[in-house]
Parts: sequence; structure tokens; C-alpha cells
Amino acid sequence: MKPQLLVVDDERSMREFLEILLTREGYEVNSAASGSQACDLLDEKGIYDLVITDIKMPRVTGLDVLRKAKSVNPDMQVIMITAFASHETAVEAMKEGAFDYITKPFKVDEIRHVVANALEKRFLSRENIALKQQLGERYGFENLIGSDPRMLEVFQLIERVAATPTNILILGETGTGKELVARAVHAHSPRRNGSFVVINCGAIPGELLESELFGHRRGSFTGAVSDKKGLFEIADGGTIFFDEVAELPLPLQVKLLRTLQEKKILPVGDTNERKVDARVVSATNRNLEKEVEEGRFRQDLYYRLNVIQVAMPPLRERAADIPLLADFFLEKYSKLLAKPVRKISSEALMLLKSYNYPGNVRELENIIERAVALEMSEIILPESLPPHILKRGLDISRLRSQLSIPPEGINLDQILEEIERDFILQALKITRGAKKAAGELLGVSFRSFRYRLEKLGLEEPSENETEE
Repeated sequence: MKPQLLVVDDERSMREFLEILLTREGYEVNSAASGSQACDLLDEKGIYDLVITDIKMPRVTGLDVLRKAKSVNPDMQVIMITAFASHETAVEAMKEGAFDYITKPFKVDEIRHVVANALEKRFLSRENIALKQQLGERYGFENLIGSDPRMLEVFQLIERVAATPTNILILGETGTGKELVARAVHAHSPRRNGSFVVINCGAIPGELLESELFGHRRGSFTGAVSDKKGLFEIADGGTIFFDEVAELPLPLQVKLLRTLQEKKILPVGDTNERKVDARVVSATNRNLEKEVEEGRFRQDLYYRLNVIQVAMPPLRERAADIPLLADFFLEKYSKLLAKPVRKISSEALMLLKSYNYPGNVRELENIIERAVALEMSEIILPESLPPHILKRGLDISRLRSQLSIPPEGINLDQILEEIERDFILQALKITRGAKKAAGELLGVSFRSFRYRLEKLGLEEPSENETEE
């Protein structure tokens, strides 16, 4: 179904211009010659995905149309257009929920870009609402945001396995939301009323891990002045989450394996085993198969933990979810910091969408928290974003300014391949053939860089060239 647009302007030439332009872009367009007519159409149909309205009209203004649109459907996107620009009217429109604000005269590319962004937000919001309805709006999914197909697979897998006692292994880079998945599994399981216990295997010294996991008896070692329950015993009837499980020392891996097999624990300094019934969910950002091959992780333990595997995609591979996540974190931190920041400007959102996020969703969350803390207005502007994101945006703008289409046209695929090849060769030259460093220079992962080399048929570096 085509996106449904409503154009509102009391100036006939502007109204017809927008109607023709947007129809050619593939949208279904209705128009209204006044604010009152627009309000009638909104009452009559109420199916519009986007309203584009002039702000200065007699009697029923663009702000009135905006309020009407939001009363009909809060997720309906509205773009304000006016020749009478002022900061006050822009802020007022944003307060009322406008997506963006454009001043006449505007460029055709500008209106295309803003319309596309507004519709993207509208459809992402609609997909996310549909997904939450499908999942029953139950606790545990509100912090897992996304409409990317790979995230939908994660949500569906959680639904399917949460009710089972099966062990789960969650794989993914740092910051992708592995603990959120573990919490969602627990919240949707029959164990939801039991404890959810987290242990970061890399944050506790190896000599203390055994006591932390299995507990100890008084006097079993220096400093053991009283009996202590271990995390497995605390998690009895609930879920225990091993974060960064690859960091477990080998001797402790043996004891964990026995606990998983026998469902019993032996506290340090005790001679009596105790039964425990805790579901085990593990997570790591490492390649556990490689850890097994190199002797750093027990193969039998790997098979015990990896009954069901959940793979969390990095944010750079689901960039379409960035607007959804950014809005979620904006709402969260505007409340936490008690600041009335309500919107992200289209320029700031464009910069956020162009960034690569080596720190994944956690990095985006930190960026939005920082922006809310620094922003003095009610709209996040580019100036509130970190300097490295602003610089990347300037670099992209500079590259765009150098692009033009000749009268005879172009072969887009060929040009993009040539540009990619040139940048890769330049990066390899700068890093003297070190592929990992070249990938970092281009803002892509080492695996992605290797894939691009293979795709383009570029020669591999010689034997004396390194990846590091």
C-alpha cells in the first residue's frame, strides 16, 4: 500500500507543486486548500501517514492542523512549512509533536529528504507497535527495540524457548543487548517469580569465582568468617546469567559442567552437596568455537551451554532501527534528567544514522544521554552530538558536494564499486597492507573488510603483511 499523504496550503501554486512532486515520488496524495478542510479530511479518513501543512493560514492555522492530526493518531507525522520562519514558531511546532520544520523557499531535494525521513519514522513506529501487540505487550520486551528482520527473529526465538528449561547461549558484540535478551527469557518463563542472578565472569578474580558461584562454609579459607550462599543457590528456582562466560578459568569450567550435569553444588569447605534448579543463560562476545579449538574453553561445557543459540546483530547491520532506538532513549533520559527535550532534529538524526557505532546500542544510548544533558532547547541539535560524529557528518557532506550526474547519465553500480575499490586500496596503502587497521580506517569490521576484498577480487597482502 502506498504511503498516504495530506498536503495543506492556502496557496494554490504551492499546493499543486507539492501534490505533483510527491505523486511522482510514488505517494498517494490528497490536498486541502485550508486548515478547516484539512481537519474535515482528518476526521473523515484519518488514515494519513504524513501531513505537510503551511503554518500561516487564516482562521485554522497549521498548528491547529498539527493538533488535530495528533488527536486523530499520535503516530501520524507532520511537517510544517512556512515563509515566516522564526525560532519561536519552530519550537512551538516541535512542542506540539511536529516531525520537522521547513522554510520557504525550499529545495526539492530537501522536501524529498525530510518526507522520506518522516515516513521512515512512521513505518518503524507502526512495525514496532505491531510487534509489541504480537508479543502481548508483556514485560521484558520494552527494552528490546527493533523492527529489523534479524531482531524479529530474536523476539520470536525468545517466545519459543522461554517456557522451556533449556540452556541458552547468547552471542554478540559488546553493547548489542545480550543481558536484555537474558532478562526477557527469564521474564517470559515459568521461573519469572524466581531470582534473576547475574555474574560477570570477567569482573571477579578467578580465586573468588568458586566461592561466588557455589558459596562457602565458615573457616574454609582466610576471610571466610561466616557461611555464605553462592549465586547458584540464590538463583534456585530462577535463572542465572553468566555474562562473558568465555572468561571462566578452566578449573572452574570443570565444576560448572558437573553442576549442569548433576544439578548439585558443593560449597567451598563443605562435604555435603546441595540440589539446585537454576536455568543457565550465558553470553559472550568471543568466538567460543575458536576458544574450544585453542584449548581455552572445554568442548563438553560448550555443548552444554549452547543448546539454543541466540545471535545478536550489531547496530551497524540494522541501521534502520537507529531512529526507533534514538527516540526510545530520548524519552528515557528526558524523564530521568527532568529535561523537556522532546525531539531530535532531522540534521542530528541524519548524523546519527550515518555513524558506524563500534559500541553498538550501548554507545547510541550514551550519545543520546549526553545530548539530552547538554541540550538547552527542546530539540536535539547537531551541536549536542559528540565531536567525532559531527566530524564524520562533515566528511560525508564534503564528499556529497563533489558528486554530480552528467547529462548522459551514469552506471551507479559501476561507480559505487569503483569508489569502494579506491577507498579500500587507499586504506591498505596507508596501513601498509594491515587489513584490520585498514578496516578501522574505513569504519568497518575486520570481517566486513575481508568480505569486501573477496567481493572486489582484490589481491591478498603478501605473507609478510600482517592483519594487526
